[in-house]
Amino acid sequence: MHISFLPDVIVPHLTDVTPDLLREFSVTALLLDFDNTVVPYTTDLPTEAVERWFSDMRAAGVFLCVVSNTRKARAPLFCERRGVPCVSGSRKPFQKGIREALSRFSLDPAHTALVGDQIYTDVLGANAGGLTSILITPIRLHNVWLKLRRGLEEPFICAARRRRRGFPQK
Repeated sequence: MHISFLPDVIVPHLTDVTPDLLREFSVTALLLDFDNTVVPYTTDLPTEAVERWFSDMRAAGVFLCVVSNTRKARAPLFCERRGVPCVSGSRKPFQKGIREALSRFSLDPAHTALVGDQIYTDVLGANAGGLTSILITPIRLHNVWLKLRRGLEEPFICAARRRRRGFPQK
C-alpha cells in the first residue's frame, strides 16, 4: 500500500482526461468521483461537454465506473441513466469502494485510474490502492469549507507539479 497525497496527473477538467492521456499511463479503466468531478454538488445534470466525454470514452473502449462517497440517490440514478456502473458509500480514501469496483468488474489496479477533485479522498484512495491518481479542479467551490480544503491541498498540488514536470499537466 502506497500512502501519498501527490497525484500522478493533474488536469483542469474531467474532459481533459482523454484516451490518449490514459494510454500514456496504460490505463484502460476509470473510476470516477461524482460530486464536483462529474457534476457540481448541487445538481445531477452534466454539461453537454461531460455527456459527450462519457460517449467518447465508451467509444474509445475505456471502462467507466463511478465510485462515490455519497449515499444519496443522485449518483446511482445518474449512472443508471447512462449505463455506467456505480459504487456509492465508498468511504474513500479507505479501500472499501475501490476494492469493490476492482473486484466486481475484474479490474487490474495497474491499468485503472481514479479521477477526482480532492487530494484527501480521491488521490489518497487511488494511491493507496495502487491506481493511477488523476486530480482535476473542482467544478465549483460553493462554500467556505470547500474553499478552505482546497487551500490545504495547494502544497500537495504544487509538489506534484514540481515532481511531475514533463507529464501531461495544464
